[in-house]
Parts: sequence; C-alpha cells; structure tokens
Amino acid sequence: IGQGRIEANQYVELNKAVELMQQNGTMVIEVGGHTDNLGSEETNQRLSQARAAAVVKYLVLAGIEETRLQAKGYGESIPLEDNSTAEGRKANRRTEFVIVEF
Repeated sequence: IGQGRIEANQYVELNKAVELMQQNGTMVIEVGGHTDNLGSEETNQRLSQARAAAVVKYLVLAGIEETRLQAKGYGESIPLEDNSTAEGRKANRRTEFVIVEF
C-alpha cells in the first residue's frame, strides 16, 4: 500500500481480512502502517498513517464497522529488515494487523 493507495495485488489479502472480521463480529483490529527510512521522520510518519488509513477505508467500504478498526502510523520506527538494501526497504514498507479485542 504505497503512499496511501492500495495496489491491485493487495486486494486478495485485504479481502481475507474482511472475511475474517465478518466471521468474528467482535474482533477489533489495529491497522499499523510502516515505512522504510528514506525521507524525513515526519514524512514517514505521515506516509505510514496514510497507509494505515487507506486500509481502514477499504475495510469500511467492504462493510466492516469503523468502530472495530484503528489506524496507527509507526513511520520508520519498527523495521523488519535492514534499510541498507532495496529488499530490506521493501520489507519495511508494509501494513500489519494486530488483534486488539476478540
């Protein structure tokens, strides 16, 4: 989900999340957006929040109640991989789901 836009290849995974939430009506999730370390910390924070908000918007449009969703941008603060390689930076640009309530 680049710059707050959902790319075509990501709909399959998002639709799995919709199905899971439809099957579990009390589940509340946090959608966490993450970035690599290119750009300023402030820009990355905004980008990660936009990334998370785009996912929440998609889930709401798919019928999930907004009260069951939380968007949180983490910027570059929680990398999975080393940002010194293109592959590492790609891995760090991501959105994750965390179950808050079940």
